[in-house]
Amino acid sequence: MTDELTYAIAKCCTPEENDPIIGYFKEDNSIAVHKTTCPNLTGLRMERLLDVSWEEIQKSNTPDTSQDIPVEVAELDETDYFILKHHQELGMDYSIVVAETLRIPLDEMHKRHRKLRELGGLKRVEGRIIHYRKNIVKGKWIKHRNHTYYELTSKGMQWINALEKISSSTD
Repeated sequence: MTDELTYAIAKCCTPEENDPIIGYFKEDNSIAVHKTTCPNLTGLRMERLLDVSWEEIQKSNTPDTSQDIPVEVAELDETDYFILKHHQELGMDYSIVVAETLRIPLDEMHKRHRKLRELGGLKRVEGRIIHYRKNIVKGKWIKHRNHTYYELTSKGMQWINALEKISSSTD
């Protein structure tokens, strides 16, 4: 473990300064900061809970990289990154195609698309005529009917950049 810890305020309960808090040590070596009364704590591994204080969080927030990283990035994992990257590279798409491309079970893909939409990284595309992607079926148009399409938002693009910045700083 490195000497520098990264803290992220949990979006589920959004603790504010002077709220009683607890930390959750995540797989990526960051600490998600929750209110001690957060209902999501019951679903977490108890051995990963840590006592944290607002003072240590404030000390760790140096002006370098921590100010550039959106809070929501703490809630994203590698699979979320690949989903966002899929939409960045291929544009709007629907869950079945993304699930098949990334080899993710369809029910999990639906949950992840919903999560990324609720956080603001993806948006639903309303029913309209869309064009098949280049080199799949040239010149063919389909009417959006049976699928919910998603596309990347500017916030999602910021997350990709933040995740890539985090990844390059740990290499």
